[in-house]
Amino acid sequence: MQFNITKADGSTEYFKVEKLRRSLRRAGAAPDEINAVVQQISEELYDGIKTQEIYRQAFTLLRRSQTPIAARYSLRRALLGLGPTGFPFEKFLAKLFAAEGYETKTGIILQGHCAPHEIDLAAYSQTDSFIGEAKFHARPGIKTDLQVAMYSYARLLDLKGTTICDSSVCAVNNFWLVTNTKFTSTAERYGECVGLKMLSWDYPIKDNLHDRIQRSKVYPITVIPGLTSSQVALLISYDIIICRDILQNTQVLGHLHISKDKQEQILSAARGVCQGE
Repeated sequence: MQFNITKADGSTEYFKVEKLRRSLRRAGAAPDEINAVVQQISEELYDGIKTQEIYRQAFTLLRRSQTPIAARYSLRRALLGLGPTGFPFEKFLAKLFAAEGYETKTGIILQGHCAPHEIDLAAYSQTDSFIGEAKFHARPGIKTDLQVAMYSYARLLDLKGTTICDSSVCAVNNFWLVTNTKFTSTAERYGECVGLKMLSWDYPIKDNLHDRIQRSKVYPITVIPGLTSSQVALLISYDIIICRDILQNTQVLGHLHISKDKQEQILSAARGVCQGE
């Protein structure tokens, strides 16, 4: 029997078991764990079930076995947890591109041919340089649309050739539009037509935001179970954005006013996520 599921944006589609299997594989779950989760969820499906409910069930089942796998499976929701403002997401992207070999800057002002622009992200390496717009959404059903894509391309045209560092490779030639959720289909088609580089949770099909995070093991601190929103906000205020930051600055956990046992639980979770255990 086929069941309709309700997606975050309110649209519906048939439940596809392979999509669930793929998300579990990406998180690092073993084949027997995947089969067990899929069987359990398949038995509890009903018509109209929300994708959030399927996620919660899968997360609960994974968490009973291995916390690092459950944490990586929760990555999409963890990105939403970097809010409510977009600044932590900008810093997260800077760390992600830094892990790919770029020097990065956030929150800078560049003078274009016709107007000044506040830039969320600028990055350069020995072979490439770009500027970027980070579109953060606090709810999974909100998509970045055509208007944003057109605005980003207009900014590229005004800033083309502007330099972001003293090196000869630092002239702005590319503009990345990055969102933590998804693009509308018209935004994707427009970006492909004009040559705008775009990155979302699932776009492009290969080497999307999810793939790049998994490859670089640059996970936001919000994947760590047990951290409250106020604790996350405090850590972010100390520029602790990703799990690796906690491992490199363990003393910052003292600011959370939690027990040594709780601190060790957080460190253990961060190690497990970063090391892919």
